[in-house]
Amino acid sequence: MTLISFVVPAFRVQGYLRECLDSILGQPIADIEVIGIDDCSPDAVGDILDEYAARDGRVRAVRLEGNVGLGPARNVGLDLAVGEYVWFVDGDDWLAPGCLVEVAARLRETRPDVLLVDHVRTYWDDRVSASAMPEVFPEPPGPETFRLAERPETLELLHTAWNRLLRRQFLVDAGLRFAPGWYEDVSFSYPALLAADRIGVLDVVCVNYRQRRAGAITKTQGERHFEVFRQWHRVFRELDRFGAEELRSAVFARMMWHYLTVLGTDERIPAELRPTFFARITIEHARFRPPGGHRVPDGIEGLKHRLVAAGRWQTFSALRATGRVGETARRVARRARHRLGPPARQGVRLARDVALGEYQRVERRRPVDENLAVYAAYWYRGYACNPAAVYEAARRLAPHVRGVWIVRPDRVHTLPDGVEYVVAGTPAYHRVLARARWLINNVNFPDSVRKRPGTVHVQTHHGTPVKVMGLDQQRYPLGATGMDFAGLLRRVDRWDFSVSANSFSTQMWERAYPAAYTTLEVGYPRNDRLVTATAEEVLRLRAELGAGLGERVVLYAPTHREHLPGYRPPFDPERFLDALGPTGLLLMRSHYFHDRDRRTPGPSSRARIVDVSDHPRVEDLYLAADVLVTDYSSAMFDYAVLDRPIVVYAPDWDAYRLTRGVYFDVTAEAPGAVARTFPDLLDVFRSGALETPEADRARAAFRERFCSLEDGHAAERVARRVFLGETAD
Repeated sequence: MTLISFVVPAFRVQGYLRECLDSILGQPIADIEVIGIDDCSPDAVGDILDEYAARDGRVRAVRLEGNVGLGPARNVGLDLAVGEYVWFVDGDDWLAPGCLVEVAARLRETRPDVLLVDHVRTYWDDRVSASAMPEVFPEPPGPETFRLAERPETLELLHTAWNRLLRRQFLVDAGLRFAPGWYEDVSFSYPALLAADRIGVLDVVCVNYRQRRAGAITKTQGERHFEVFRQWHRVFRELDRFGAEELRSAVFARMMWHYLTVLGTDERIPAELRPTFFARITIEHARFRPPGGHRVPDGIEGLKHRLVAAGRWQTFSALRATGRVGETARRVARRARHRLGPPARQGVRLARDVALGEYQRVERRRPVDENLAVYAAYWYRGYACNPAAVYEAARRLAPHVRGVWIVRPDRVHTLPDGVEYVVAGTPAYHRVLARARWLINNVNFPDSVRKRPGTVHVQTHHGTPVKVMGLDQQRYPLGATGMDFAGLLRRVDRWDFSVSANSFSTQMWERAYPAAYTTLEVGYPRNDRLVTATAEEVLRLRAELGAGLGERVVLYAPTHREHLPGYRPPFDPERFLDALGPTGLLLMRSHYFHDRDRRTPGPSSRARIVDVSDHPRVEDLYLAADVLVTDYSSAMFDYAVLDRPIVVYAPDWDAYRLTRGVYFDVTAEAPGAVARTFPDLLDVFRSGALETPEADRARAAFRERFCSLEDGHAAERVARRVFLGETAD
């Protein structure tokens, strides 16, 4: 018999759902099932659930025809569950590794109606805070079960559905189901405790409760928070149904705590609705106050209770404002202490930077130039990547827009003829950054850039992510040395649009860069060239690189290892060329991070080994190459557009995924043959393993997943939306 049925409702959580499902399916317990409910989510939630169901028989994917909300979606899963216990886990949270071993042992040992488990809150900045369990139960209850009347303090644990496992037959016998609307946990979790004969507590952290930076209901202002009153009405009806009158005072105290918590959160109740919400609390206080009275908390909380009972909003509001003033003063003091830290460096360069910064601030007071677009790529390394493709589309479709590129002094010579530019760091640079209406980049602009009203920032990115990015790097500190995650989010908050090549990238960007931007999932503009290039153009590019007719051109393009400065994968170009045979030509390209550190192995002694690290457009190299050899680089996703053989050479895969962190296993889901050692790589070419039916099938599956949007019109779609305001597909 299945021990636990996990019910995972999912709506707009595509960036987090994989982590949730992996955390469940990766537990060392076999007798489980996972029922994933796509609550008519407008993103890729349904596709993700289908994907997991296709490869793991323990997963069942359910798609609802309309959006019903969290409570009814959980009911759908409850009706389908077959496990002895049901665990409702939200799609943006995840389980602690290995926790299910202790959970299963406790369930089998004590057979509780409800088993409460511990959790931690995990924040976007990687902070973790504990739950109230140590305060509620200073002495852990151990394996003994109890009724709520015996331990009424249990009510003080968080009232969510995901921090408890419930015996399925108990729920059926008690007639317990979720109500629709917000705060649906309230009218389910408390009645379950009231009805249970056997409550257990397992003081083991099992759930990571994600504190989302954007998109969470608890961070959404509006009148729907008034639905909390209806949910508490249901709690008291259930209290009467179960004959738990002795617990009325404890339940009332918890209700008041919850109401005051909601009222005290600016992110929930707008200022104009707070007096009305307070008045409703006063009504609720009079309606549900126990006939024999109740214990009023001590201190400030007790004063709040008395003010609510008396309906004194003005006094309550003044008390709240006083507390906020005190917190503001403490925050200002902390900032002042920070400013009094290490003294600023002196010198001519600092004075110049200050002067230019002031110049940019002055320019920001001038009107926005309604026809100016500023482009940049790879920290001003030149004309390249998605911004270059968008620039070319904009010149054709929106000729009224003046495009200006930012470039480093040492890269000016790489710009195509006729491209207007400014040099980074000059007054002209600060002027265009201050006044441009559109700012397009494949990385972030500096912190000095401010988001002006009416301006549009477009983040094009520069690859489909294999390695973890953004906030996810906090879990892999060796690969995030020196990163300022708070500063990163300030930069992300400037984005209006985020360009995505595929659904997978969209999911990861939403998770790594949580903010309020609009995603343009349209394919990568830079890949248009791979689709539209003619056979004549390919022949010309090959000839420019020295490739004759009948020669096999292999492009080797490894990625950068941030956590291993100076590291190069073991690769002997001379031996590799010998494996290619007399018709082979090897192109070697280092990662752009190494443009001032040329230590790519080898290419100098033989004419058929060519260093192409300085080639201005990597798309030209893709078109010229017959085969790509790479490791964890996003190059594989772009090159797959051409439907040519790809070999993944992953000599340090185990160390890389554990140290740097990855989003998926490139050795298990590769677009072709995989080699884990250099001798294996040579064998792939000597044996012809790169062009077998198995490799072709792997590449086809990879292309279907990652390249379906690459039709040669991605740049046009971006330009039409950004510059012309068109929203049609």
